[in-house]
Amino acid sequence: MIYSVETAEMIARHLLEIHAIKLSPDKPFTWASGLRSPIYCDNRIALSFPVIRTYIRQQLVDAAAEFFGEAELISGVATAGIAQGVLVAQEMGLPFSYVRSSKKSHGMTNQIEGLIHKGQSAIVVEDLVSTGKSSLSAVAALREAGVEVKGMLSIFTYGLAVADENFEKAKCKLISLSDYNNLIKVALENKYISQEDLLSLQNWRKNPGEWSEKFGK
Repeated sequence: MIYSVETAEMIARHLLEIHAIKLSPDKPFTWASGLRSPIYCDNRIALSFPVIRTYIRQQLVDAAAEFFGEAELISGVATAGIAQGVLVAQEMGLPFSYVRSSKKSHGMTNQIEGLIHKGQSAIVVEDLVSTGKSSLSAVAALREAGVEVKGMLSIFTYGLAVADENFEKAKCKLISLSDYNNLIKVALENKYISQEDLLSLQNWRKNPGEWSEKFGK
């Protein structure tokens, strides 16, 4: 679910302008999973633009208040969600923690960094949601530690069906500032893509695996 159409379109415009999101249907990018994709997203670039960074932070704060109400903790998903989570926690005057993808192999072997308490209510901040697997791993770690997760906020989501299924199964509400549908709408309006590109981009969203196979390994 997106926060609002107005915010979704503005975020998409900002991310395209600063090349935090790149669209290339003819020469796709290769994700770490090996999947070919017409979109590459690196929202961390927004941190280098103070006006955009502040806008994103404020929209996350407003979305937190509207959808999740009061919370006692903001927790970021490592690594890209850490900076955004800190900005949100600072603005809301709340403690901050972050969750690693796995426990450290040395020292205190922590997976969650920062001081947390059983029974604390938390909002999780993520940078980008694809399948939701790594994001929900952070939610699971917090719950295992006794934290009540009220939901997750993200800057952007690809809106893949598998992610919707994973979040529903985990009983975790996801609110994103922008998504794939609004992105390609803004990209078309601002001539980042053509009508031909639009069809390819829509087909990728319907079946990423099948789309990827067309480009081989």
